[in-house]
Amino acid sequence: MINLFLKRLGQAAFVCWSVGTLGFVLMRLLPGDMAFRVAAGRYGYDNVNLAAAEAVRAELGLDQPAWRLYLEWLFDLLRFNLGDSLVSGLPVLGEIAHLLQHTLLLAGVAILIAILIAVPVGLFAAFRADGWFDRLALTASAFLRAQPVFVIGLVLILIFALELRLFPVAGFDGANHVVLPAIALALSMAAVSNRVVRHSASTVIRSAFFAFARIKGLSFAQSFARHGLRNCALPVVAFLGIQLASAIEGIVMIESLFSWPGLGHGLAHAVFNRDVPMIQGAAMALGLIFVGLNLAVDLACHLIDPRGRTSA
Repeated sequence: MINLFLKRLGQAAFVCWSVGTLGFVLMRLLPGDMAFRVAAGRYGYDNVNLAAAEAVRAELGLDQPAWRLYLEWLFDLLRFNLGDSLVSGLPVLGEIAHLLQHTLLLAGVAILIAILIAVPVGLFAAFRADGWFDRLALTASAFLRAQPVFVIGLVLILIFALELRLFPVAGFDGANHVVLPAIALALSMAAVSNRVVRHSASTVIRSAFFAFARIKGLSFAQSFARHGLRNCALPVVAFLGIQLASAIEGIVMIESLFSWPGLGHGLAHAVFNRDVPMIQGAAMALGLIFVGLNLAVDLACHLIDPRGRTSA
C-alpha cells in the first residue's frame, strides 16, 4: 500500500512538471503577439493598441529570454506558487480552487449517472446474451461511442433545452444546470462501460466455479451474488482507470459547450488569452485529478481482490 502511494505521488510530481513545461513551451510557439493577446484579454480587443501591448510586455517581462522565465516558473512551482493570472491579476491557485469545485461536481454526477446506466444495462445484456436486448445495447453503444461528446451535448441542448425547454442551455445557477452536461458526459462513458460490464459478467457466468455453485443447489441469483459479483467487479473497476482519460478530455469539451464554470472552460479561455499561468495551473489540476482518480481505482481493486492483499 505504501509503495502504491509513493508511486502515485511520483506520478503526480511528474504530471505537474511535464504538463506545466509543455504548456509553457506550446504557448510561446503559437503565432501572434503574446503581449497583444494578454492586453486584449484584459481590456477587450476594441480598446487595445500598441501602447497597451507594450505596457503589458514590460509589466510581465515578456521581453526577457524564455529560459529565464521558465526557470522562474520552475522555482515558484517548487514552492507551490503557481503565480498570478496575466489577465485578471488574481492568484492562480485561488482561481483554480474556485473552478475545481465545479469540475468535481460535474465529474462526480456524470460518473454516478454512467454507473447507474452501464451496470444494469451490462448485467441484463449478459443475463440475456445474444438476445434482442443484448443486440440493441450493442447497437446503441456503438452509435454513442462513435459520436464526439460535444455532438451528444448539442443534441441534448436542441431537444431538452431549446425544444422542450426543460433545462437551461448553459451556465450554472442551480442543480438543473448540471443535468444536461452530466448526462452528455455520462452517455459517452456508459457507451463503453456497459459493454465491459456485459463481457465481464458473461465470462463469470460461463466459468467453472459459477457452474459448480449452481450444481451445489444455489439459484442463479444466489450464485451470482455470492461468487460472481466480486469477480465481475474487478475488471470493470480496473477499466475505469483507462476510461478516466477520455472522461477528463470530455469534461474540457462539455464545459466549453455548456459554459460550465469549471477547469475545462477556464482552460479554453486561458488558451485564447495566452494566460500562461492559468493554462499551466488548469492543466496541472486536470492531470492531478486523473492521478487521484487512478489512485482511487487502485485502492478499490486492492479491496476487491484478496489476492493482492495476500501477496503483499
